[in-house]
Parts: sequence; C-alpha cells; structure tokens
Amino acid sequence: MANAYLQGVEISATQFLDIFRHYDNDGNGYIEGKELQSFIKELQQARKQAGLELTDQMKAFVDKYGQNADGKIGIVELVQILPTEENFLLFFRQQLKSCAEFMEAWRKYDADHSGYIEADELKNFLRDLLHKAKKSYDDKKLEEYTQTTLKIFDSNNDGKLCLAEMAGLLPDQENFLLKFQGVKMPRKEFNKIFELYDQDGNGYMDENELDALLKDLCEKNQKVLDINNIATYKKAIMALSDGGKLYRTELALVLCADEI
Repeated sequence: MANAYLQGVEISATQFLDIFRHYDNDGNGYIEGKELQSFIKELQQARKQAGLELTDQMKAFVDKYGQNADGKIGIVELVQILPTEENFLLFFRQQLKSCAEFMEAWRKYDADHSGYIEADELKNFLRDLLHKAKKSYDDKKLEEYTQTTLKIFDSNNDGKLCLAEMAGLLPDQENFLLKFQGVKMPRKEFNKIFELYDQDGNGYMDENELDALLKDLCEKNQKVLDINNIATYKKAIMALSDGGKLYRTELALVLCADEI
C-alpha cells in the first residue's frame, strides 16, 4: 500500500502517515539505516512505475542519502520530499521560525493551561494556520489534519500532545527541547531546584533567576547543553512566562520529567 501511495502526484495527510509508519519499522520516530535505503529504492521504483520523474527535492534527497548507510530522517524531512497535500506539516515551520515563537504558540493554544495541547486546541491552531496561509479547507479536511498530526506525534497515545511531543514539529536544529530531554529531573529534585533559584521566594522566576539556573545546568551538562546558547534557551523558556513571571508549572514543562 505504501508503495502505491509513493506513485501519487499528491499524497493525502493520512497516506503520508501510512508511508512514514511503514518505513519506520522500529517505531522510533525516524526512518534510518536500512529503513531509509529501502525507502529510497522503493521511491525510485514507484515514481518510475507511475511514469513520473523524481522532483528536484527528491533528486537532492537521493544524492544526499542514497549511499549513506548511517542516514536518518524524521517527519519534517520526509514532508519536504513527498508531494504531500497542502504540505500540512510545513505550516508549522512557516509560522514558527524559532523555538521562542513555538513556545509563544504553545502558551496561546494551551488555552486551559493543562500542560497539554488537546485535540480541540490543536484543531484551533491548525485552523488559524490555514487562515494565515489563505488555504481553502472544509471541516472534514481540518479534522483529518488534526487527527493525523496527533497520530504522528502522540507517542503515548493519550489523545493529546505534551510540549516535548509537539516540539517534534520543529526541525532538529531549531529544537532546543530535544537537548533538555537529557537533563529533565524527577519532580522532587525539580521542586528543590525551583525553590533554590527562586531566590526571593515569590513563587516565580524572573529572567535573572532563570539565567543563573541555566548557567549552572550548562556547566553540569556540557555534553548536552551549550553555554553559548543560554540567551536562546532563556528567550524560548521565558516565552512561557506570564508577563516575565515564570511559574513552577511553566518551567516544569521543560525541566521536570513528571507531571506537577
């Protein structure tokens, strides 16, 4: 079935998901190694069978990964290769140029401040994105985009996206949250850290207090975090704040491994 989809002039959002899942054999969120080589071979065969030339993007992709046994691509890379209907996942990249903008969007669309983007909230985000891009759609198509996005990124199948899951919509080079996955801590440790760096004990961190915390985290986790990127980290995390007040629940989205 996936091979047949590759022959299409345009691939629907649902078909795109089927293709990704077919080639991501181990379900780790990437097409890599033998999976990637199999995808490239079958892509070339499918286009030939359909009487279609490889697009310029496909040719560049084959040149880059065709002989690279260690290659690895994720959702964002794949959607740029395949002729996906409306390029629905690329809407995120068009609107969110940085992690800070992504965090601002998270704060806006997590309307109930639950710490999750639920289906209705995600649908509102996609609806606004479609309006901004001046793309025509109907309720059925919007529902398909919403459900497909959930199926792709909802790793624990709870019907909603946490911050780390939704961050999968960003390209790796823009996604500092991937790095912070390696320094997340248990709730008890996080609470102690928050109280230590909330120096005036007012229940929230300001920029200076967050700056001190990030410097110490970078020093302790040099293999994961880059101290030269503190300004980027700080700007993105403060985008979650309430008028410059970063409360415990907001910081927990980035640093706590458990629910607060």
